[in-house]
Amino acid sequence: MDQHRVAIIGTGPDPRNPTVEGFAMGYRHAEAYRNNEDCRLVACADLVPENANAFAETFDLGEDGIYADYEDMLAAVEPDVVSVTVPPAIHEQVVVDCARSGVVDAVHCEKPMALSWPSAERMVQTCWRRDVQLTFNRQRRFGRPFTEADRLLDAGEIGALRRIEIGWGDFFDTGAHTVDLAGMFNDDRPAEWVIAQLDYREEDVRFGAHQENQMFAQWRYDNGVHGVLSTGAGASLTDAAIVLRGTDGTLRIDVDDDPMLELERDGRREAIDVGGETMHATADDGDRFGSRFHDRSIGDVIDALRTGEESQLAGRIGLNTAEILFGGYESVRRRGRVDLPLDVDDSPLEAMVDSGALSPSGMDDDET
Repeated sequence: MDQHRVAIIGTGPDPRNPTVEGFAMGYRHAEAYRNNEDCRLVACADLVPENANAFAETFDLGEDGIYADYEDMLAAVEPDVVSVTVPPAIHEQVVVDCARSGVVDAVHCEKPMALSWPSAERMVQTCWRRDVQLTFNRQRRFGRPFTEADRLLDAGEIGALRRIEIGWGDFFDTGAHTVDLAGMFNDDRPAEWVIAQLDYREEDVRFGAHQENQMFAQWRYDNGVHGVLSTGAGASLTDAAIVLRGTDGTLRIDVDDDPMLELERDGRREAIDVGGETMHATADDGDRFGSRFHDRSIGDVIDALRTGEESQLAGRIGLNTAEILFGGYESVRRRGRVDLPLDVDDSPLEAMVDSGALSPSGMDDDET
């Protein structure tokens, strides 16, 4: 079969020095495409010439594969697949433009989906209407600590799933992975409601978006399974990064004193072999821009494009996670439980910061 022609929008700066202003995810996507025999990288677009030039040199694109304007690139190159690795504030604009170009078959976008719930919905709806496959790079779904936990869960090793606990990272940025993984463990079912509270005493802006310092959130899926997240100063509430509690046992991922995955049943604990993989990388990643999780993620995207079957990274599935995240922030704003489906027209956290309802600089360390 012919190779899919691939373009990257948003190359980013030096990938060896990632920051919360630019993580150069374009390199990680491009490396994974390069490792896929069904793909051929043909072009890149970035507003910063030196970034685009460095990227093109790394991936042997040549001068005719370098663009400052992504719409010019779409018109000239007509790629089959586009990776969107720009900041989340402009995900919607770029994704929608790609879908409306009439030349793109698939868009693979970085997470978080967007900075507001309406933006996330519009991306998914536009791509669906234009028959463009839309996926989001939630690559940890392909890491063995998570796939093995899911396999054991499906095999009934801990009985029926009752609760998923998260004590790793944060709610929005890392939560785009952890809450997504919670959904994966529960067969990607939607949530019915979410209730949350947060603390934001020190300014934390990542990729142009405000990020709380501490969060507690609870939600219930439509099959009665509960999700609980406690981050920041409250992360020790859980006894691992992610805990799956069932009627007959417990699975723990990233246990503090090792192993990476542990099964507890009948009072006994058993380490599960995950081939040396961690929550972030594989044992043989070596000198890569990203982990082999990205290879697997891109592989899933391309397989879905070839077969017509829905990718587990599909935008539709991603909306389940986005609704919990934005619903959690809306719960903070309303000071009460939010029943879903969600009905907001902005970003609750950004709105609270802009209005002064949340003011990091106005709090001292002794306030609660």
